[in-house]
Amino acid sequence: MDGILNINKPKGITSFGVVAMVKRLSGEQRVGHAGTLDPAATGVLPVCLGQGTRVIEFLVDTTKAYRAEIELGVATDTYDASGKVTQMGDYSGISRGQLESALASYRGLIEQTPPMYSALKYQGKPLYQLARAGIKVERKSRTTKIYNLELIEWQPPIFTIDVVCGKGTYIRSLAHDLGQALGCGANLKSLVRLRCGLFNIKDAISLPQLEDAFHYEYWQHFVYPIDTVLSHWSAMVVSDTTGQAIRNGRPLPLENSTYYEQHPPLPTSEENRCRVYVPDGCFLGVLRFNPERGQWQPEKIFR
Repeated sequence: MDGILNINKPKGITSFGVVAMVKRLSGEQRVGHAGTLDPAATGVLPVCLGQGTRVIEFLVDTTKAYRAEIELGVATDTYDASGKVTQMGDYSGISRGQLESALASYRGLIEQTPPMYSALKYQGKPLYQLARAGIKVERKSRTTKIYNLELIEWQPPIFTIDVVCGKGTYIRSLAHDLGQALGCGANLKSLVRLRCGLFNIKDAISLPQLEDAFHYEYWQHFVYPIDTVLSHWSAMVVSDTTGQAIRNGRPLPLENSTYYEQHPPLPTSEENRCRVYVPDGCFLGVLRFNPERGQWQPEKIFR
């Protein structure tokens, strides 16, 4: 049972709760998700099964799209609607133009401090455990990227934004920071993940649908092949003999065309990995280019 499920996580369940449910339904113990959603958040949660768990790192690195409702005038310790109020502010003087101007400063590369109520660890303990115990620690800011940030609706005190962002972005922190920039405080009222990599909410399966699929044994229709999440990389086809050499960990020199069924992709500074297949179309794994040796080196090989 190897592949990826595109699940539409409902409100009120943790991402790990969804993983536990998939384990119970499938009987597969190697199950993991690609990018935590808070319990109050909904939307796309890719869940990897079996050998699919080995591509989680590539899924986590992809861009994600969200729709967020943010409430002005109230800041909380969790940065969302579930927390204790820490600040009340007057939002009545804030115009749409001021809001648009504030949003503009958060596009591109930004510095962001993770919230205390997060799964990040400090000295081996999750920050949210420390926060619940009343302990606050300094968190290092980190650079993240906002590719797109658009105002969708403005009905004071609530506004709705669409966000496309890179790895490690906290939308709760974005909501909090916007409130501080506007001087009135803000919190994240609701959040929906619309996309994670190529997985879109339009194609996501609900948990009741998933239960039915396993009960009536048609769950295979919802499992994406492992190489689906790597489709943005170039691909090469090698002979069966070369495929066996790759399985044994043997690198492929770039210049020797006798190894390949087709001309190998040329690596670039942006793309130094590729997918590799044998002639019958079977996905073999991921190769990474070693520029010092001029070789494609096996990185992840699948049975």
